[in-house]
Amino acid sequence: MHRLIPLAVSLLMLAGPAHAQVQWPVSAPAAQQVSAERLAAMDEAIRAGTFQKITSVLIARNGQLVHEAYFDDGGAEARRNTRSVGKTVTAMLVGAAVDRHLLPGVDAPVMPYVQDRGPFDHPDPRKDRITVEDFLTMSSLLECDDDNTFSRGNEERMYLLEDWVKFAFDLPIRGFPEWAPRPEASPYGRSFSYCTAGVVSLGAVVQGAANRPVPDFAREVLFEPLGIEGEVWQMSPTGLAMTGGGLGLRSRDLLALGQLLLNEGRWSGRQVLSPEWVRAMTSPHAQVSPERGDYGYLVWLPTYQSGGRAYPVWMMSGSGGNKVIVVPSLNAVAVITTTNFGVRNPHGLSDTLITDYVLTALTTP
Repeated sequence: MHRLIPLAVSLLMLAGPAHAQVQWPVSAPAAQQVSAERLAAMDEAIRAGTFQKITSVLIARNGQLVHEAYFDDGGAEARRNTRSVGKTVTAMLVGAAVDRHLLPGVDAPVMPYVQDRGPFDHPDPRKDRITVEDFLTMSSLLECDDDNTFSRGNEERMYLLEDWVKFAFDLPIRGFPEWAPRPEASPYGRSFSYCTAGVVSLGAVVQGAANRPVPDFAREVLFEPLGIEGEVWQMSPTGLAMTGGGLGLRSRDLLALGQLLLNEGRWSGRQVLSPEWVRAMTSPHAQVSPERGDYGYLVWLPTYQSGGRAYPVWMMSGSGGNKVIVVPSLNAVAVITTTNFGVRNPHGLSDTLITDYVLTALTTP
């Protein structure tokens, strides 16, 4: 889920005041029915190295910040690269474009927004029918699978080339041999295949629809309304903002993005995203696998088990075990940032932190 891209790729920092922070009302844990003792035990376990390199844990409940702890030298002001967590931001930007009628909807074909990068290899009429929703749900028919090192569309191959959008549309259409499940036989009628190149292409769609650079559009429609400042974008060699991951944000910024989903698109009395779009983002549209659960619009939809209970969550997730989880049943949002990129099973470490500490703190009297 989006590894570190080469250092040759440029960075663009849109800097605001260094002291600016997303404003959160702060509450004692007990006032929001959260166990301070369990939170203290979590912090102690993190400092002891039980979860390797955790850099921050933040928790909000009922819209109140009840826990904020940093375990690195960067502290609250660090802009952390949480890798593919930023993909969910791309879905928010697509939604902002749809809400403003800059995009006609998720059924809009992508080709009109990228055809100037052609002609493309492996011409196929099915490429013309790839829609915005296909990329939002990781279910286009392009032969693109980041989880398969042999896939032509694996993201590591993309970084070797200059034009990442052309890389995506140069890919052949996936074949479906007799032994493979057909998309129409899969839940929701889609065949999931994790593809960063497709999400990068959505950046070109947003930029073309909004007629301005992605960072400028994001600042206007999302970051400024939430009070997010100093975001750091990675840029492709052609100057397109990297919408497939790597966006540098503070941990409080990430918490605000999770809270925005929980609030059905509202922040400080302002409707930043339409409730209809947030519901579409957090509804299942594809199945990752029976074990890993469903997938919305660049949002993971797993279910955690803790204390004998099941907790469906909405999750922004990036490599290293970076996670923003929204737990609607508990009216809570949690952020876990890490640098566990070279650690074995980093997602398992973060998942254990969530089930054994975060969820138990939220449910312990």
